[in-house]
Amino acid sequence: MDITSGDISALVFKRTVKSDSGEVSFDNLMLTTFMELDGKKNLAKVARNTGFKMSIVREAVNKLLRLQLIELVEDAIPMVDKGFLGYLKMELSLAIGPLAEVIIEDTVNELGYSMAKVPQHRAAELVEMLAREIHREDKRVIFKQNMVSEMKEKGY
Repeated sequence: MDITSGDISALVFKRTVKSDSGEVSFDNLMLTTFMELDGKKNLAKVARNTGFKMSIVREAVNKLLRLQLIELVEDAIPMVDKGFLGYLKMELSLAIGPLAEVIIEDTVNELGYSMAKVPQHRAAELVEMLAREIHREDKRVIFKQNMVSEMKEKGY
């Protein structure tokens, strides 16, 4: 899982116990972050509780993931609904034509997700990436405005 970029504040992690993990050395930042990861709190709440900046939490979570001491809690992450994806397809089709669906699928895959499971917290990033595919400035602006309105309406 790549958490080196993008908004990770909505992600939820839980501690895992691996029998073959051996000895692990924690620094204060890693240990404090590790103790907050209970499978219920998102990383925004973890950052607030620890007083760490999100960049520090990101670094600690990255290390913990590499050591396989934590794992993502998939069901804790709200996903975009089919209505949003349908609207996205319609708006992109208006801007670039019939290849819109293929471009959306490719972009979702590039983000590391499937069309069935696109996290809400990545919706804005998805829209921004798709907007780069629209060559005409006027159509790009309309697409972005319409999608921002849709995201606000849906609470993404």
